[in-house]
Amino acid sequence: MSTLRFNKDHEWVRTDADEAVIGITDYAQTQLGDIVHVELPEVGRRVEQGKEVAVVESIKAASELYAPVSGEVTAVNVALANEPTIINADPMGEGWFFKLKLEDATELDGLMDEARYQRLIEGLGASNP
Repeated sequence: MSTLRFNKDHEWVRTDADEAVIGITDYAQTQLGDIVHVELPEVGRRVEQGKEVAVVESIKAASELYAPVSGEVTAVNVALANEPTIINADPMGEGWFFKLKLEDATELDGLMDEARYQRLIEGLGASNP
């Protein structure tokens, strides 16, 4: 069964067993605007929860992506290199950034579920699209 969690930096992680798929939320892509470039981590890289792992550049700004969980990168979304606007069109689906082998499932306990994340962005003045 798949589990979806969010961090305060507007990244999401969807886990299924020990595989985690990571990307940015719809709120994040809306705040960034049109995304023009993405720097993804190398496959095989070990990432640590809360540490910078990728960079997203938009017409407005560059923003770091922080790993919501720790693990080893097993795949990256190579389609984003040629078509970063996929993130704007489908940030929670085809716009995923990378996959990793989850190192410590208990890290998920410190992340927000969808209801709690919605309350966070509503508190920032955002509304549900």
